[in-house]
Amino acid sequence: MTLIKSVSGIRGTIGGIPKDNLTPIDLVSLVSAYGMIISKNSANPKIVLGRDGRISGPMLHSITANVLIGLGIDVIDVGLSTTPTVEMCVIQQKADGGIILTASHNPAHWNALKFLNNDGEFLSPEVGAELLQLADSDSIEYATIDSIGEIIKYDNALEQHISAIANIEIIDFEKVRREKYKAVVDGINSSGAVAVPKLLEAMGVEYQIINGNVNGRFAHNPEPLEENLFQLSDEVVKQKADFGIAVDPDVDRLVLMDHKGKLFGEEYTLVACADYILSHKIGNTVSNLSSTRALKDITSRYGTQYHASEVGEYYVVQKMKQTRAVIGGEGNGGIILPELHYGRDALVGIAIFLNLLADSKQNVQELKNNYPEYHMAKLKVTLTKSDSPDEILSYLFTEYKEHKIDKTDGLKIDFENSWVHIRKSNTEPIMRIYSEAKSLEEAEFLASKVKEQISNF
Repeated sequence: MTLIKSVSGIRGTIGGIPKDNLTPIDLVSLVSAYGMIISKNSANPKIVLGRDGRISGPMLHSITANVLIGLGIDVIDVGLSTTPTVEMCVIQQKADGGIILTASHNPAHWNALKFLNNDGEFLSPEVGAELLQLADSDSIEYATIDSIGEIIKYDNALEQHISAIANIEIIDFEKVRREKYKAVVDGINSSGAVAVPKLLEAMGVEYQIINGNVNGRFAHNPEPLEENLFQLSDEVVKQKADFGIAVDPDVDRLVLMDHKGKLFGEEYTLVACADYILSHKIGNTVSNLSSTRALKDITSRYGTQYHASEVGEYYVVQKMKQTRAVIGGEGNGGIILPELHYGRDALVGIAIFLNLLADSKQNVQELKNNYPEYHMAKLKVTLTKSDSPDEILSYLFTEYKEHKIDKTDGLKIDFENSWVHIRKSNTEPIMRIYSEAKSLEEAEFLASKVKEQISNF
């Protein structure tokens, strides 16, 4: 069982021993520390609180809300929600921060705390370090009886989120309505089963939903990868749908599928969305080091600059701000549109993609052919407590020192027509190995070779 503390938040398995897992005691100390930090900058603090559909969600939600009011903080409780919706709500409600209870793509026995600042963005590493230090101290001070906060139920967050998407100048819901698209949606028995249908209804898209019972009992591994989406593929073909849509449990990652049940490719979600945005608004783009070269290629078509960041939403956002990027994100299907908010957002990704599809007058399969063809392999090596990621990376650096190496985040080794990126995960006790090449065989060979080297180290 595991408790992981990183720039992506606090993530762990439910139950077990405090400090080794995500237990109620850990939750109280971490939320208390966060509340203390937020309260330093506000006389009457308020925090937006939401959760995904996990089984442990209601329990953690109740504890979190009551810890916050015990600190004298008002809670804007949006209940079952999505990560981007909570981020948007922080901005719209002018709150001092936000907490999303979600372990994103992790299996059902995991949950996590994603902490936000008053801009609806992830905390900086510096503030995160302060939070962890405070959580382990004896410096928490709770409110007196006259200063206890209140829980304010707020039911319009999703509707306001969708309305904000509809109001983006280059997003045209009516244009999509005229196409009379039909979709199949995999809601993974979590928040996407509510949020995605509401967006599609607003855009006039007919849909069939699978795994739409929000009970947190995921019908398959919740990471929206090809090997986990056979049911969606079969249903797209059976329903004769124009496309399929899959999201992760907190709806910040978007994966699309063509009418034949073949994945568009999670790496190409950002590429396609960037193509649409750049066709209307010239500017720079950003993705992380583990994302496809195709985004750089598309950006070059428009005569603008592509920039790479460390892996992690916080780092992508900072690079986007530095470079004034008009769109960015991560190759896992995460779309960040600054015009809306600085957070990965599957809902705005759907809206952008469908506008591009409507403009192209092509089907999803034909649209994919507009982009450079790359193939990616993604492997991982499970770490034990005795494994040292730094020693592994040092060993690989020595092995590949004759090649171009970027050490910004782990090791990214560039070859003439391919690359491999090795880094320690922010969210799981694993080393991730991503490789990309012009053929799947070459990418798989490269990733497998590095995995074997790590395993034999």
